[in-house]
Amino acid sequence: MEKRLPPKLDREILKQLGTEQLVEIIIDQGKSIENLTNRVVELEKEIEKLKVSRDLETITLSTPPSGDILKKTEDKQEEKPEENQIRKRKPGAQPGHRGKRRKVFGGVDRIDLR
Repeated sequence: MEKRLPPKLDREILKQLGTEQLVEIIIDQGKSIENLTNRVVELEKEIEKLKVSRDLETITLSTPPSGDILKKTEDKQEEKPEENQIRKRKPGAQPGHRGKRRKVFGGVDRIDLR
C-alpha cells in the first residue's frame, strides 16, 4: 500500500487555484483525517489490550497462571447468599455423631535386633 504525500500548499498557491480544485483538496483532506482518526482509535484499542496482557503476564512473576484471572472491580457489591444457601451447620463432625476409628492391633509380636 503506497501512501502518497499531499503536495505542499501555501497561501499563494491556494489563491491561484480554482474553486473545483480547492473543493477536491478539502475532500481529500477530509478523507485523510477520517482514515487517520480510525487508525488512531485502532491503535489505542491495541495499546489497551497490550497493557492488560502485560499486567496478566506471569512468565517473570512468581504467581501461577491461574492468578491471571481478571479481578472483579471493587465497586461491585458482593452478592448476598439467599436464605437456603446460608450454612445452618458448621463444617466437620456434628454434635451427637459417634465417629469411626480404626481398630487397634493386638500388640507387637516380636522385635528384630539385628
